[in-house]
Amino acid sequence: MNTDYKKMYEKIYKIIGERTPLKADCGSICGGACCKGDENTGMRLFPFEESELPVKELENGVRLVICNGKCQRDKRPLACRIFPFFPTVDEKNKVYVEADFRGARLCPLITHSDEIIFDKSFFKALKKVGRILAKDEACLRFLRESTEEIDTYHKFLGE
Repeated sequence: MNTDYKKMYEKIYKIIGERTPLKADCGSICGGACCKGDENTGMRLFPFEESELPVKELENGVRLVICNGKCQRDKRPLACRIFPFFPTVDEKNKVYVEADFRGARLCPLITHSDEIIFDKSFFKALKKVGRILAKDEACLRFLRESTEEIDTYHKFLGE
């Protein structure tokens, strides 16, 4: 079965909608730290995800959306829409939503999560998105690799 990735990501973006981890603009807390990149930093695209924003392909094949801090929110890639959280998978491909510790130095939501009241509908939507992604072989592989990276960061930070 061939996946229609354009349709899949349109569905995923619709599920996330305008939801964010908070019921308010979290960028007002940190000055939009995750939206300030340069020509060498950005947010990873998920497998076969397309972007109308500038994309840079790194030597290792990772594709990044490069951000100057201003974009049309409806054009953001999935990684921007869900940051600083990520749908992780266990060895049985069960989906969980966890803090993405790869962004710990940028995002106070990770380091102060015990003090914050999060929007539960965001997490419910992200788990649903994770389940959709996990049904596709390339996306599942990406989720597994990302889960391993997140776990490594988590252990390194001693969280």
